[in-house]
Amino acid sequence: MYGLVTRNEEEVSWEEFDRTFFEMKDVTGRATEPVAGAVNMISAFGDNAAVEGDPTLAPIDDFGTPATRERPYFDWDYVCPSKDTYREGILEMVEDAAAVNEDVRLDDVGFPREEYCHCEHCNQALAESDAEDRQEYRRQRITDFVAEARERVPGDLYLTLYPDPYPGHLDARSGLDVDALSEYVDEFVVPIYDMAYETTYWVEVIAKGFQDRLDTPFSIELYAINIDVDNLIKVMDVADEYAHSVLFGYEAGNARAAIRRKRADNREGVDHDPGE
Repeated sequence: MYGLVTRNEEEVSWEEFDRTFFEMKDVTGRATEPVAGAVNMISAFGDNAAVEGDPTLAPIDDFGTPATRERPYFDWDYVCPSKDTYREGILEMVEDAAAVNEDVRLDDVGFPREEYCHCEHCNQALAESDAEDRQEYRRQRITDFVAEARERVPGDLYLTLYPDPYPGHLDARSGLDVDALSEYVDEFVVPIYDMAYETTYWVEVIAKGFQDRLDTPFSIELYAINIDVDNLIKVMDVADEYAHSVLFGYEAGNARAAIRRKRADNREGVDHDPGE
């Protein structure tokens, strides 16, 4: 099964794709109305515009360094998951999306890295919680958020995972307890992005790791912008061996060309017994 991730509403109905994820809110903070013909996708705690408007929303480490795109390792600004007003706003978006299409995908869920967050909100919430340490508090905070989203989604709930299947890494990095989240999530999505896919062995390593790690179905999302079609077909074959479906990010035309060629090659390769 093949799907598309897009920001363009006109691509939602393209027949080559079995399903489409529409980016309703992205990490820039840009938000649009949900689309009825797609699974609407919401960036939860990645939001440049929100942090630019209120820098106190950003998580900080124990030195007071904010998790913003001006710092190493961050491509966008993060919002601390302890900020309840912002969090409620995201959950309202989830409700709006589910009212248009009952399936919803959550993107950019979690804390930005291991050293976050030490803001006043987190310190106070940790002190008032029953968590034994900050790591357990982060885990509870994220699981509770996903559980609240689950209550608002009558259909399937999808959740994006950072592409690191090594046991304990997602928990340590972002506060994502995959086993606990599986109670609320119907399907995980793992983006495995590259600018060329000249080699694919590493894609197989990551995909196999998630196959072993997850009991919940998962899809692999590939980057499709300016990727050679032959390379895209090669990597989609690898991903197809392990994932429930293969998704293509942000260039529908290139993805469509790869799917069409693959399906044509499959038809040409079929041998029919004359006796049948």
